Amino acid sequence: MAPFLLATLFFKFHLLVLLVHGYGQANTCRSFCGNLTIDYPFTLQSGCGHQGFRDLLFCINDVLMLHISSGSYRVLDIDYAYQSLVLHDPHMSTCDSIVLGGRGNGFVVEPWRAPYINPTPDNVFMLLGCSARSPLFTGFPGKHLPCRNVSGLGCEEYYGCPAWNVIDPRSDGPVYGSGPPDCCAMQFESIKSVNLSKLDCQGYSSAYSLAPLRVSGPDEWAYGIQVKYSVQGSENFCRACEATGGSCGYDTDGNSDLCLCGSWNSSSNCDSVQSRASYKGKWPIEVALAGLSMSAIFWGNHIRLG
Repeated sequence: MAPFLLATLFFKFHLLVLLVHGYGQANTCRSFCGNLTIDYPFTLQSGCGHQGFRDLLFCINDVLMLHISSGSYRVLDIDYAYQSLVLHDPHMSTCDSIVLGGRGNGFVVEPWRAPYINPTPDNVFMLLGCSARSPLFTGFPGKHLPCRNVSGLGCEEYYGCPAWNVIDPRSDGPVYGSGPPDCCAMQFESIKSVNLSKLDCQGYSSAYSLAPLRVSGPDEWAYGIQVKYSVQGSENFCRACEATGGSCGYDTDGNSDLCLCGSWNSSSNCDSVQSRASYKGKWPIEVALAGLSMSAIFWGNHIRLG
């Protein structure tokens, strides 16, 4: 019976060695929502990802939602190569539908989050039904309107959409004495946030360039809000962490970068033994290995002596 026990013990020992060898090698922070992969810098788990994107994404019935101060948006796509997301606002006007009444969310991020996420420079916001008192038009008497095309996208083309068939759009601006236009195209950087209440507008549409792909008209535009994200200098830390089998995360107390290495966390990478700052309430895996090794020696001596 003793040889059988020894064989069983050694089998368990080697199995644990294999587990330890692979422990932390899988990305424990990567997850999925519907058909979208959630990976660094995003996360659905506390402590994973980058601290600038915490409490940002939520998976509801396999639908990925992004929540910021202006509201919730459905995430249609995440492009990790180009560091961008495409968002959908159900109250946003498109080529087929004009939505007025100030119900659209627009786009406003919290000031602390602004360095991490903002619409791309080639995303055009076309503000609809803005009053003459709107900040878009005040302060520009006798001067050109701030409205303009962005990356070849603008209101003149947008007026050609079927949605305008029931409306006779007014495109002349205050310079011509006929009141503000029904559509004013702006780049996000020009106004810093798309807040329909503050801008005194009734609605908005958003489209982004598909360059180098050329489209024939506004009915083929990509409607949605394309957002660029940045991890603000943490790329090297994350690459070093993942190269040693860890998952990129952050300290929920101090908000500093952490490399998650299975049962312990590191402030650098998973090859840095000295940085094992936290064991998450579990015994270090090496202690378990040492215990099994001692048991193996004990049983080996016991069998020889017997």
